[in-house]
Amino acid sequence: MAKKFARITLDPDFQISAVDNRIYGSFIEHLGRAVYTGIYQPEHPSADEEGFRRDVLDLVREIGVPIVRYPGGNFVSNFYWEDSVGPVAERPRRLELAWRSTEPNLVGVNEFASWCKKAGSEMMMAVNLGTRGIEAACNLLEYCNHPSGSKYSDLRISHGVKNPHNIKVWCLGNEMDGPWQTGHKTAWEYGRLADETAKAMRQIDPEIQLVVCGSSNTGMATYPQWEATVLEEAYDHVDYISLHTYYGNRFNDTANFLAQSDDMDRFIKTIISTCDFVKAKKRAKKEMMLSFDEWNVWFHSNSQSDDTMQNRPWAVAPSLLEDRYNFEDALLVGLMLITLLKHSDRVRMACLAQLVNVIAPIMTEKDGPAWKQTIFYPYLHASKYGRGIALHTAQRSSRHDTMDFTGVTDVESTAVWNQEQEELTIFAVNRDLEEDIVLESDVKGFPGYRLAEHLVLEHDDVKAENGPERQVVLPQNAESRNELSGGLLKTRLAKASWNVIRLKKEKGTL
Repeated sequence: MAKKFARITLDPDFQISAVDNRIYGSFIEHLGRAVYTGIYQPEHPSADEEGFRRDVLDLVREIGVPIVRYPGGNFVSNFYWEDSVGPVAERPRRLELAWRSTEPNLVGVNEFASWCKKAGSEMMMAVNLGTRGIEAACNLLEYCNHPSGSKYSDLRISHGVKNPHNIKVWCLGNEMDGPWQTGHKTAWEYGRLADETAKAMRQIDPEIQLVVCGSSNTGMATYPQWEATVLEEAYDHVDYISLHTYYGNRFNDTANFLAQSDDMDRFIKTIISTCDFVKAKKRAKKEMMLSFDEWNVWFHSNSQSDDTMQNRPWAVAPSLLEDRYNFEDALLVGLMLITLLKHSDRVRMACLAQLVNVIAPIMTEKDGPAWKQTIFYPYLHASKYGRGIALHTAQRSSRHDTMDFTGVTDVESTAVWNQEQEELTIFAVNRDLEEDIVLESDVKGFPGYRLAEHLVLEHDDVKAENGPERQVVLPQNAESRNELSGGLLKTRLAKASWNVIRLKKEKGTL
């Protein structure tokens, strides 16, 4: 058997791109308990004066979430934004078609904007291009961003919100390629509508950034022709195209499960190629960027949620999509974060879906605590230490095959250099389930840098879960597994582990 190995070379001149911090964004949809008993529960002991749970806000701020997509998701395709503003007592209850729930509209546009400020996050707003269109999108933009002196800006002011929200990122609908979507359209129908909506919205606020819908996943029959057709219509007036994907270990094959980030990598490369094809075809100068605004592991809760929606519909905030994540899920989330960083020159925004209770890193008990799922930790580490310049690593690694993938690297890694803080962070996952592997990192390009910390997430049981009373999957310090000499850092990566290896320049060194 060939010896397992992994090697990377790091140099400040080997740059991919400055990382847009919005790559660590997330997502709150009016779905299940994401909003009600998630971020908002007025009767909870930790609730603030607006009814928002302070314990949840503390965890969101701990991650440092820079942008949050709202209010959906599938929810947005039947969203009547006017119902979500004004005096709460006068807001109607609506049948929510995507998740077959009742929406009480206790939290709406203004409340969520206030929550984002408390969380230290920017708001990414989605408009309804399913059951509605250009007029409703423009009215919502005017309500949110226009200072005063017009119908909808003055309406906002009458609702007690004097200053505009100045929301800069707007999604033009959601997953419009999906037959499950209320108001599903063909690529040409959607492309035309998105283009006309974009042009009208830019008349109101020329500074906004617009995200057009790409394919919902790589399994769609229209992928990637959808992107080509939509961009041929809307390329000139939008800034980003969206990507969505979720993965699951449905066949209980961990090795194959951990290889699925390779599919994410191919997805990104395919969409970049499609964008560049349309750019060439149009002889355009603008480069289309990518917004991977839904990504995560999602499969644990599907059957339970389907049963609730089919047999017990129209409840307010039922428990839906509440995946309980285990250790192997955390490894794949780490691998997906590494993949996003490797494409940070084109993937400028991304949203882990979702943030609280619904396929989320943060869970809450209705009248109890908020707690951290296993996937909380790689998300936290990447957001905290992955800000700076993403580097090409010239990675070499031994490889293996799985049921669906060939040539899978045993070790997958990337690195981010924070020049201002003089810190270098290596993110690495050992995908081998049986053997520890030594990662050799050539850091001669960073003279004077010394090991500051090595955080590792590992567990003997890949199915281990965290819970409100018991946190068993936790980061540990593993500095003793490192040896740095002559510009070569050797790090022992435990089998099936997430690793954050941090180096910092010693003061007084050149």
